[in-house]
This record gives sequence, structure tokens and C-alpha cells, in this order.
Amino acid sequence: MNLSYWEYKSWLSNIDFAIIGSGIVGLHCALHLRKKYPKAKIVILEKGVLPQGASTKNAGFACFGSISEILSDLKTHTEDEVIELVKKRRDGIQLLRKNLGDKNIIYQNHGGHEVFLDKQGDLYQYCRERLAEANELLRPIFGGIVFKENKNIFEFEKVQPTYVTHRYESQIDTGAMMQALVRLAAKKKITILNAITVEKYSEDNSGVMVKTNQFEFRTKKLCIATNGFATALLNENVKPARAQVLITKPIKGLQLKGTFHLEEGYYYFRNVKNSVLLGGGRNLDFKGEETTAFGETSLIQNRLEKLLKTVILPNSPYEIEHRWSGIMGVGMQKKPIIKPLSLHVNCGVRLGGMGIAIGAKVGKELAELC
Repeated sequence: MNLSYWEYKSWLSNIDFAIIGSGIVGLHCALHLRKKYPKAKIVILEKGVLPQGASTKNAGFACFGSISEILSDLKTHTEDEVIELVKKRRDGIQLLRKNLGDKNIIYQNHGGHEVFLDKQGDLYQYCRERLAEANELLRPIFGGIVFKENKNIFEFEKVQPTYVTHRYESQIDTGAMMQALVRLAAKKKITILNAITVEKYSEDNSGVMVKTNQFEFRTKKLCIATNGFATALLNENVKPARAQVLITKPIKGLQLKGTFHLEEGYYYFRNVKNSVLLGGGRNLDFKGEETTAFGETSLIQNRLEKLLKTVILPNSPYEIEHRWSGIMGVGMQKKPIIKPLSLHVNCGVRLGGMGIAIGAKVGKELAELC
């Protein structure tokens, strides 16, 4: 890029904080840095024209963990670790709501429901038998009973007669959320530069030199918030995980309302007004979906359509309106990686598909490292 003196002086000189990634984490990191350092020059670099990872491509679940997920985590984590995971999600959603307001993110509490297929009889009974245990564990976090059984009032087919509802799980509009965040960043005089890919960086005693596909610049501090794309810049235990999604055209008389988890969370669906959004399926091809390439595959899309036709909307005609994919960051552990990498470089990555729930809090904790 052939930058003028004016361009370089106005946008790329005397930078105090540069943040890679303009998703939930990157924007919240910038907003908390602005609060901490009112006069600092803060620049966010985003590789996409819009936020490129999962922040604008997810399903909009404000979730804390379904019953089967909580019970599964208790097999590999201590009770204190599970409580901490859920509390971080609760705190993150509360922070997001506080920062942006429920109206601006179209926050709706219709509950989150785990649906069990006919073939999952053993898991279904196991979860039902341990409801009281899970409720007792989570009661201090939410201040009440979390899980309860509900009848199959939405007339799903080929499923168990009841599903387990998380009373506090909610849904948001992720596009509205990200627009609100970008508006707030602009109001706080935070610069966002789009279509800029960071290729590498190098550090010396006074700061960091950042090389992009368009230009080079110096910054005093660098914060990496690229989540699923982190492997391009970091050597940490995080890898990409593509999530494929589709949404129907509006369905006349749709009664379905809330967020739903199916097959231990590998599939998820919700209403978006009178349409049904359905995503998941990476369990069909874990290796193939370990990619940073956007796109859809017939293997997973066919499975999504089959679930729509045979389980979710067996008695309703529908048409698919749109398909897309997003890139998450996952790893061997569910705890996000928030740490200094060196004197001038910090990272906040590996949100494990819980970006809506923990993104705001991860961004805040990343800013606190500076």
C-alpha cells in the first residue's frame, strides 16, 4: 500500500495498543483498554471486511452448558473447575448485557433445551437421574433451580418424550451485537482497520514491529484475539474448528421458540423470529472441519437437512434461505488461553465455541494484562 505522510501519521504512528481481531474479544479488549488508558491510541486490525471468525457467524446462543455437557465435564474436571467454567460464562454474558444493553443485542430468555434422540435412551436416563445433583452444583451461581424437564411440546419426532431445559439460557442477535460493539468502539475513538492481515511480528525492548499484507508499523503493546485463526501467529494449544450453519425462510405459524441442543451439543438449533437456524455436524468429520477455510460440505449439510426434515420440522414445509460457516478456536481444555507471550505481547484465544458467553470477559482479562 502506497501510504501518504498524512495517512501514516494519522493512522499508523505513535500506537500504544494494537489488537489483532475485531470480534467479541478484540473489541471488548479495546473498550477496556480505553477505560484504563483514556488518552491511548488504540488500533484494531481485522483481516475481513467484517469480523472474520465466529463473532458474526455463530448461532447467537447465550449458553452456559447443557445437562449432558455439565455431567460430561464432571467426569474430566473437578466440581470446582466445572463451577468456575459455568461462572465465567455467566459473568461473561452479564458483562456483555451491561456493556451493550439487552435491547441492542436483542436478548431474549426463552430457555435452552437439550433434546435426546430415540437412540440415546441411556444418556437420556442418565441425565434425568442426575438432574438434582447438577441443580445443587449450579444453584449458587444462578440462585435457583437451573434444569427442569419439559414435555415435547414442539412435536419433534424420533426423540425421547421429554427434554431437559436450562431455565437461564437465552438467545441474542449476533449481527446486532457486533454492530453495537463497533458503534461503541467508534464513539470511544478506537480505530478499526479492515481487510488487513497480520503476517508476522517481531519484538524489541521498546515495543513490537507488526508486518501486514499492506504495511508495517510499530506499537508499544500487541494483543492477539484471533481465536480460531491463532495458529497463524501463535504456538499454543488451540486449533481451528469450522462450524456449518443453515437457516430456513420464514415458516408460517412456527411455534418453536428457544435454543436447542441435540446429540450432546454437536447439533444446535433455534428460532430466529419465524425461521429455524440449525448448525453443527463437525463430529461427522473432525479432521476435515479442522480448517480455517470457510465453506460447506455435502456430508454435513445433508445431515443438517435430514435433521430438519425428520426431527425438527417433520410436519412443516420449509425452504432453506441461506448457508454459511464460521471458524471457532478449540483445544484439549475448555479454559481459554489468556496470558502474556512476552514483555509486549499478550493473547486471548481458544473460546471453545462459547464466544458469546465468555468473549466479553476474555476481552476484559486480556486488557488487564496490559
